[in-house]
Amino acid sequence: MSVDKDETQLRLKAAVHYTVGRLCQRMGEVHRREFSRQVLAAIAETAFRQCGQFKHILTFSPDIFAKDLEAFARHAKRSTVSSEDVKLVARRSTALSIYIQNKSEELNQEQRDLKKKNAGKRKSRDTEERAENKDKTKAGL
Repeated sequence: MSVDKDETQLRLKAAVHYTVGRLCQRMGEVHRREFSRQVLAAIAETAFRQCGQFKHILTFSPDIFAKDLEAFARHAKRSTVSSEDVKLVARRSTALSIYIQNKSEELNQEQRDLKKKNAGKRKSRDTEERAENKDKTKAGL
């Protein structure tokens, strides 16, 4: 792709993400729902991909998509739309479903790695504190 096409695509993607964020914010206010950043990113990516795949046939309806997300969250007795809800809506398109599943797994792996890293730091700090306390105890004897 040329530089102009890449730049245009990035700008379009940013515009879709912004618009999805504003729509979700408005819908959230009206229906007292919350959307996590992951859900907003997934919806924006879904919308962008759907529009790109079906330029000649408009098969993606944001209203239906939003209503389905809300229905799944309500069915689960939640006020917040989760990434699992997005996966359920995306199952209509095999390619999209696979893409979202892979992205979700990537995000989950990143979160697990971050937790492991933070747990390692905590263990290291705890070990240092124990050693300092032991030294203080020995010095006091």
